[in-house]
Amino acid sequence: MAVDVDADAIASAVLDEFRKLPAKRKPAVRDNGLREWVPMSGIVVKGPDFLKCVALATGMKCLPASKLAQANGVALHDWHAEVLAIRAFNRFLLDECRRLAQDSTYESEFLRRRTREELATNAGTLTGPWHRQPFAWREELTLHMYCSEAPCGDASMELVMSSQPDATPWTIPASLSPAPSPTPPPPPNTVTTTTTESLLPTTTPTPAPTQPATTTTSTPLLLGRGYFSRLGIVRRKPARPDSPPTLSKSCSDKLALKQCASLLGALAALLVSPRGAYLATLVLPAAQYDAGACRRCFGGGAGVAGAGPDSNSSGGGGGLGGGGGGSGDTKAAAGRMAAVSGRVWDGTGYGFVPLRVVTTKKEFEFSRRSLTAAANGGGEIKLAASNLAVAWTRNGEVEEGLIGGVLQGRKAFDVKGASLTSRRKMWAAAVEVAAALGDEEIARALGKDTYDGVKEGPLLASRRIVKQEVREEALKGWQRNVGDGNFHL
Repeated sequence: MAVDVDADAIASAVLDEFRKLPAKRKPAVRDNGLREWVPMSGIVVKGPDFLKCVALATGMKCLPASKLAQANGVALHDWHAEVLAIRAFNRFLLDECRRLAQDSTYESEFLRRRTREELATNAGTLTGPWHRQPFAWREELTLHMYCSEAPCGDASMELVMSSQPDATPWTIPASLSPAPSPTPPPPPNTVTTTTTESLLPTTTPTPAPTQPATTTTSTPLLLGRGYFSRLGIVRRKPARPDSPPTLSKSCSDKLALKQCASLLGALAALLVSPRGAYLATLVLPAAQYDAGACRRCFGGGAGVAGAGPDSNSSGGGGGLGGGGGGSGDTKAAAGRMAAVSGRVWDGTGYGFVPLRVVTTKKEFEFSRRSLTAAANGGGEIKLAASNLAVAWTRNGEVEEGLIGGVLQGRKAFDVKGASLTSRRKMWAAAVEVAAALGDEEIARALGKDTYDGVKEGPLLASRRIVKQEVREEALKGWQRNVGDGNFHL
């Protein structure tokens, strides 16, 4: 059952909070006259009688794979607006958990304490799943996301095609097609990595800046924006072929995975039950919405059958059904998430909860479209992508400017430059919550020697299983971005 939403109101909730930020957190006009633009995303909570933005972010860059080993839990790997907004949301949850843990009289608008009966019922066994997080998302609340641009990757490929002078699909080299034959020896320009899901080494090509590299496995190479006739596949960032390569997946892919894994990161998932912590709707400007792309990218069942006018959206644009959970609509199994449509991981709080895409008439004032429209009649306008990213959360807990994945003005990888949304700072915040709770089980889970040790702990086994199954069955070709998990507090 779809959640009734006002797309314009959700967009306005995010836009209004951004306007309150000081000028230093916003794109500028450079000395040479270039006007900066940037994407923005925000998370909005809808209650019975309120609509509140609780986290927002701007940004459009990510950390090159060659720098990952230096990140040390300090630098962010990916600060595209959608990803940073979700990180900010997780920081918001950790701060709410801290208030609840430190003050027994505090009542959160967003989280509730789970009852003894709930925790006893979900105690788990040596072979069963663990679901004993002390807090839960309030059942009467729903979560919504506004994005000023279509998420990079599969949900925006038709928009990329339409923007090309020649939208004729490029010829697909044999190296980008699945290889039916056994894997050949790795070429000289490959590197070997090891993941925690498999102890077998896999080869990851280092692509040349002007042409796609060859792949040595049966999985097609992760693509940026190129070869746009390949639809429904996992793509990497950045989109530009002349940028340093990364293994950060596109925002489309990450949002698709969140339909099963919830908005919770690993640290928040130790403290908050994932049940209910899912996006109900994704709000896009009408100019950034393609019905077929969104259906293919996010669709998989439970009302994700088609797109068109949506009676529940006052935005007046298209709508992609879903957002209410459930299963069984066979007509809906048209998207790449069909393999996990309707799935529930019993006893864990995880399940496939399809988001619904709706459109808004509202535009972000620092989008390329808004800046170009404002210049009409005033001559040519020159635009440049902003290097500044911003993270903000409600109640003044977080308001940061970031450049290169660290706090603005700090040296790269300097511990003092760690964002409050960084792995290092959020791990420390979770440890503080566990100590205030006096929960020895969660404290032990968070007390591992390394960050990877925390993520690979037994209490997060259900989360790992969910992500692994989705990657293997729906988001095939997903390569994990490893190399920054060996640091300690």
